Amino acid sequence: MAAPRKYSLELRERAVRMYRTTEPKPQIKRLALDLGVHPEALRGWIRQAEADAGERDDRLTTDERVELAALRKENIQLKRANEACGRPRLFSRRSSTRPGPGDRAR
Repeated sequence: MAAPRKYSLELRERAVRMYRTTEPKPQIKRLALDLGVHPEALRGWIRQAEADAGERDDRLTTDERVELAALRKENIQLKRANEACGRPRLFSRRSSTRPGPGDRAR
């Protein structure tokens, strides 16, 4: 389960919109101070918005992050299933513990 978010999605969207529509671009530190958010949080939101808009190629888009998380989860499930299939059997093939005609007593 993910940790609760400190800032609402509405605040994030508003902050990124303010940064992107203002000319000249405001200083991130000053804008963050005006909005009451941490400057590095605002910087991260702006970078993610730029990646989602195709303006950056050094980060995964939000859709790619969701897909990657789903693939990692599926990979873990498949590894567990493979481990279960490869485990040795816990029970002997013989149905009886009594020696049969082909068994020799030692």
